[in-house]
Amino acid sequence: MPTKQPRLNVVLAPSTFVTIEKIARHQGKSMSVVAKELMEDAIEKHEDMLLSELAMKREARSKKTVGHDKAWR
Repeated sequence: MPTKQPRLNVVLAPSTFVTIEKIARHQGKSMSVVAKELMEDAIEKHEDMLLSELAMKREARSKKTVGHDKAWR
């Protein structure tokens, strides 16, 4: 039965292919599931980094600051 999920073809370096293959074998999962999970993790980390950069920019522009002692009373 065909899936309704979008598909993506990716060309990997041989070393990356072998690594994914080893992880899949170790976890008892298919290579496509392992690759999907690795991409999802990478996207989440990328989003975290972008949000952190945005927070740092906003913090730099902010004139109002609160000292550590006052913030945690």
